[in-house]
Amino acid sequence: MRVLVLTRYGPLGSASRLRFYQYLPRLSGDGRRFDIRSFFNDDYVRRLYAGERQPIVEILQAYRDRLAVLRRAGDYDLLWVEKEFLPWLPALAPALLRTPYVVDYDDAHFHRYDRHRSPLVRLLLGKKVAAVMRRAAAVVTGNEYLADHARRAGALAVAVIPTVVDALRYPQADGSGDPGAFRVGWIGAPVTVDYLLAIEPALRQVLTGGAALTIIGAAAPFGDRLPADARPWAEKTEAAELARLDAGIMPLPDEPFERGKCGYKLIQYMACGLPVVASPVGVNTQIVEHGVNGFLADSHEEWVDALETLRRDPGLRRRLGAAGRAKVHAQYDLEITAPQLLEVLVAAARPAR
Repeated sequence: MRVLVLTRYGPLGSASRLRFYQYLPRLSGDGRRFDIRSFFNDDYVRRLYAGERQPIVEILQAYRDRLAVLRRAGDYDLLWVEKEFLPWLPALAPALLRTPYVVDYDDAHFHRYDRHRSPLVRLLLGKKVAAVMRRAAAVVTGNEYLADHARRAGALAVAVIPTVVDALRYPQADGSGDPGAFRVGWIGAPVTVDYLLAIEPALRQVLTGGAALTIIGAAAPFGDRLPADARPWAEKTEAAELARLDAGIMPLPDEPFERGKCGYKLIQYMACGLPVVASPVGVNTQIVEHGVNGFLADSHEEWVDALETLRRDPGLRRRLGAAGRAKVHAQYDLEITAPQLLEVLVAAARPAR
């Protein structure tokens, strides 16, 4: 079986790395070959995270290269696609292709179009993702919010496969047990770090009471208002950085796009045996079992209470962390989801010629 893998980004892009690249070593072999082509390369991602302008020449080249790849789609038994074929263009490619394809979503990408501030974008592209889903041999989503959208679009087959970790990469957190050294952490991309601003007052109160904040992968968004240790992200070091923490957090607004997120940072924290505190938005309410592996917090008071409770009780942190780590090994491990994904891809591919 020959599969053409069409990702949005190179391996530096988190969604592409986690939903595609990390699976390839486990899916390849036994007559299966995966050829991967990203739309944007890692240089594009670096500029995106740095807030730099993208060279128009490279963007045009990306479209040219994707069109050239699609002309060879007939050489493959299956296309495995991240989100869409051609960003910001109507869904023409799916209608012209004869090769079956599986499309994957790890966020509410459709809301970038159907909730865009421009009426023209909403008119021309608002139903684009629904068309891509409807023509797919299968749609793979990271949670039920996305799966429901695919079903409403008329998708032939929908599989929910969460965004997961390779659990063996994540060491057990060291757990200092010292309330005075309580380390709260957040990991993510620069484009999402502003979510922390919503709980800035709660963080200030907890830090004043004896805690430290670590941000991995982005600069602190607080300016001089709040101290934070900003740590660079690297795939080789992220697990070790997380293992230095005492608790992980994931604040989110209860908005349509955020309801489509897959809670990956929560799974990372839990893989290291860390208790978590998260907003009760979307899939967070399935990953976090309140009082079992962490806490769900909505208001200022709930965020302060959850973090202060964890700060004061190292034993509770260890118990919640152990429960979270066990849940990751049982439900959110690459070893569990890889066979599920392979089954979807094999079923969707056209018969061997």
